[in-house]
Amino acid sequence: MHKKADIGIFGGSGFYSLIDGVEEIAVSTPYGETSDKIALVKLDDKTIAFLPRHGKRHQFPPHKIPYRANMYAMKELGVEQIIAPTAAGSLKPEIKPGSFVVCDQFVDMTCGREDTYYEGPVVKHIGIAYPYCGRLREKAYEAGVEQGISIHKHGTVVIIQGPRFSTHAESRWFSSMGWDVINMTQYPEVVLARELGICYANIALITDYDAGLEGREDIIPVTEEEVYRVFAENNEKVKKLIFGMIEKMPAKIECGCCNT
Repeated sequence: MHKKADIGIFGGSGFYSLIDGVEEIAVSTPYGETSDKIALVKLDDKTIAFLPRHGKRHQFPPHKIPYRANMYAMKELGVEQIIAPTAAGSLKPEIKPGSFVVCDQFVDMTCGREDTYYEGPVVKHIGIAYPYCGRLREKAYEAGVEQGISIHKHGTVVIIQGPRFSTHAESRWFSSMGWDVINMTQYPEVVLARELGICYANIALITDYDAGLEGREDIIPVTEEEVYRVFAENNEKVKKLIFGMIEKMPAKIECGCCNT
């Protein structure tokens, strides 16, 4: 397939379209169908490929998302950089709902997900000590500061299996470990991007305080409805931040993400 896109975007819970009136295409992969058709749109001199990771009807729960197909399709389109907004819960009082966290580390608590392209006979062990693209992370933070939104430059995300939320005890443990936010979809997405040599950055929109936040026993346990409500309220802010990032992203890539 000839190159069709420069930048890829995965939409998270409550984020199912980028703009209206776009071309949509299906991309076949050796790993099955993608979550949905991929929308292509031209923004200035860059072509953007947008894919809602859960599907437009939110038909894929976190542990059933076809992560390998989604990432492979982006690579097939020629995508070299990916912006990945997600909904996330806060594990710290100072990280407030409605703010953003540009994650730089993750802790994987999932199980059984198809999380590599190297299943044999070719075997490769990639380095993932620093999983997120530092260059894209810097662009995200700069755009957020310029737009006057509350944004945290660093953060460790713990990824749980889902689709259920954490128990109070689990959440207390995650918080006590010093981790910052909690999410269900960052793994294996970020690792698959690295295996394919694609620059990848996560922008976590904080939708709630997680259930076991220390010193906040007054917190009402998170609900699906609350997550969707907060994401919907901030949807335009998410899009504005993404567009601000895209303006700052050069066509020529100079970082080590492709050196797996």
